[in-house]
Amino acid sequence: MLDKAPNDRQILKLPPAYMPSSTPYAGPDFRPEVKSACISNRLITTGLKISKVIVLGNVAVGKSCLVNRFCHSVFDQNYKATIGVDFEVERFDVLQVPFNLQIWDTAGQERFKCIASSYYRGAHAIVVVFDLTNLYSLSSCPAWLEDALKANTVRPLVFLVGTKRDLLSEAAYKHVEDQATRMARALQAEYWCVSSKLGLNVDRFFNRIAALTFNMSVLQECQEIGQSKEIGSGLVSKSK
Repeated sequence: MLDKAPNDRQILKLPPAYMPSSTPYAGPDFRPEVKSACISNRLITTGLKISKVIVLGNVAVGKSCLVNRFCHSVFDQNYKATIGVDFEVERFDVLQVPFNLQIWDTAGQERFKCIASSYYRGAHAIVVVFDLTNLYSLSSCPAWLEDALKANTVRPLVFLVGTKRDLLSEAAYKHVEDQATRMARALQAEYWCVSSKLGLNVDRFFNRIAALTFNMSVLQECQEIGQSKEIGSGLVSKSK
């Protein structure tokens, strides 16, 4: 593991939502309990090093392009179907605490669905992807989310992401955006629009996921365990 995350993956303040009016995750910054656990004597709650993110959606909507743009800074216009599941781990420093984002890029083809769905369990975030130029792919999003939620006893964070923004004019995009934001509200999801080809909003989006999953996990640890643990040591302090 790197001693330190790259500068663009060091997060000291909660990155804003793409549209403040289209997110169920309100709040301008990390929760005070989370900041206190991380900053006060470099303490953090136990067991938090990795958050799991699963990326779902119809075939050819741009799931792999989105992941590859973020993880490898590349865009391949020649479509290659994902077989089963691809897997990436990306390093962040959130509030100066080392943190890994585990990204599972799942296949959209029906014949691989049973394989991909076996990886849904234990997700901290679900990213449901659709193609902004194909409204049928948007209508499929509730079914993808339902399958993922069935595999998780605790509801993960949910994001609805429209890809290929570069292929739409401003007027055409506005029409799609109205439908997408309505769908996001129905799914209780945070809406984002991206272009993997141009890199538009891609880094912002994944930084937002990393920060929100980190915030959620530390908060749960603070509430459920009632203890904090110094990073890199076996000393645990319990509070009443």
